[in-house]
Amino acid sequence: MTATVEGVWELSITTPIGRLTPTVEFTRTAGVLTGTARDGHGEVELREPALDGDRLTWHQSVTRPMRLNLFFDLTLDGDTMHGTSRAGRLPASKVTARRAGTP
Repeated sequence: MTATVEGVWELSITTPIGRLTPTVEFTRTAGVLTGTARDGHGEVELREPALDGDRLTWHQSVTRPMRLNLFFDLTLDGDTMHGTSRAGRLPASKVTARRAGTP
């Protein structure tokens, strides 16, 4: 069975500066997966989102709280995901997610 990632996801990222709670939305058009991340500071396009089995990866640039390039590596399990986000040499941050609208 192929995992389905399309839709809106509520993320929780535990970082050294506190917990961040962006949302990400994934869509698929003509077989191509795309995505957008949103938080209180705006939205950014996800770069190279890829779903391989139950493994979801992407990267994105952020400018707040500081300028960073983030690399996400999550495992999809139905309506939840878990994994990490890395920013260069900084320690990995724990990431959990749930599909929006699920308890």
